[in-house]
Amino acid sequence: MKFCDSAISDTKDPDEAGKQTMSDQQLRDLLARLHQELENTDEVDAETLELVRELDTEINRLVESEPGSDEFDNVMDQAKAIETRFALDFPVAERFLREIIDALAKVGI
Repeated sequence: MKFCDSAISDTKDPDEAGKQTMSDQQLRDLLARLHQELENTDEVDAETLELVRELDTEINRLVESEPGSDEFDNVMDQAKAIETRFALDFPVAERFLREIIDALAKVGI
């Protein structure tokens, strides 16, 4: 997984910059925990793993760029669809995905 290590530098409000840094770090941590959880689960099929990899790539791209609202909405929709898929079979992974969705909303990428 590859993520941007710095906060958005255009922020003039130090409090807002701290929130963005924390949210970027939170996203990195949550994605790592989600991947770890899925790697430790034998029942995850290849299609589901690919969906999570694609989501990871899209979130990574959003963090590194200044996306439009359509791109952000697409990633949020993608995350919510995977969350729904995990709800019954992978409750721990579903919880991590819910936290990722919340972190994305806070960052407001």
